[in-house]
Amino acid sequence: MKAVVLAGGYATRLWPITKNRPKMFLPVGSGTVIDEIFDDLEDDSRIDEVYVSTNERFADEFREYLADSAFEKPQLSVEETYGETEKFGVVGALAQLVTREEIDDDLLVVAGDNLISFHLSEFVDFFESTGATSLAAYDVDSRERAKSYGLVELDGNRVVDFQEKPDEPRSTLVSIACYAFPADQLPLLDRYLDADNNPDEPGWLIEWLQERERVCAFTFDEAWFDIGSPESYLSAVAWALDGECMIHEDAEVRNTVLGENVQVMAGARLTDSTVDNSVVFPNVTIHNGDIRRSIIDQSTRLEDLDFAGALIGAHTTIANGSDDQ
Repeated sequence: MKAVVLAGGYATRLWPITKNRPKMFLPVGSGTVIDEIFDDLEDDSRIDEVYVSTNERFADEFREYLADSAFEKPQLSVEETYGETEKFGVVGALAQLVTREEIDDDLLVVAGDNLISFHLSEFVDFFESTGATSLAAYDVDSRERAKSYGLVELDGNRVVDFQEKPDEPRSTLVSIACYAFPADQLPLLDRYLDADNNPDEPGWLIEWLQERERVCAFTFDEAWFDIGSPESYLSAVAWALDGECMIHEDAEVRNTVLGENVQVMAGARLTDSTVDNSVVFPNVTIHNGDIRRSIIDQSTRLEDLDFAGALIGAHTTIANGSDDQ
């Protein structure tokens, strides 16, 4: 079995934090967003090759990351795009990768910005037991939130209806961008695209495929985070930290009150401040600040500030209301 980790997005909703780094490398607890996926794929002996699908803009970052990691299976497969307007779409990029890498085996596809509570081997077990195209599904418990995803309706574990981003969701069970395809169905990717169907979201492919082939759903309950916004990223960090704070041994925290779910990285220096539900990147200095629900990128200096819900880009200085970037 082969696996593809989708990592080609530009994460514009997380700019400036992700303007110059893939969002999959955002820290969550002791690892990064994508580490959990790589760990799962590394552990499953049924998966012999892992392709990381990314774009030209971030290809070098992924090469360096994988070269410095202990992971043996992942290898880069690069789509030739540099910006959001050039993207082939997820389905288009996946079809190109299948052709480029000459994949003719069963295929697991998972979004690299997914933080999920189940082990991917459980999903592969489910896929092998059904022998059908499979997806993972999660109850978001909100019809408003369900409008942003592919809505899944089931009879047992079989998908009997699938609607991509419906205006009026009939339920709150959604697809989470984790799929498995039997080898004999991979040619359907080109058939789907040749018919001028939507190349952007895999949900449109599943909606089309469900009308032609048997599709099954693996459901789970504990947690899932689609890390595409500051709110979802901070929620993932909060889930990983479980109310605790994670302070790197090389960080300095002096005369500072830390609330819940605060992650402070190496070289950061926090003095005379209050910080709650925030991520502080390496070599950040915060003095006399009250920081809440914020993400502060590396080598930034903040003084005499009180704010919430902020994204502060790297190498920024803000003091006494001035902003020097």
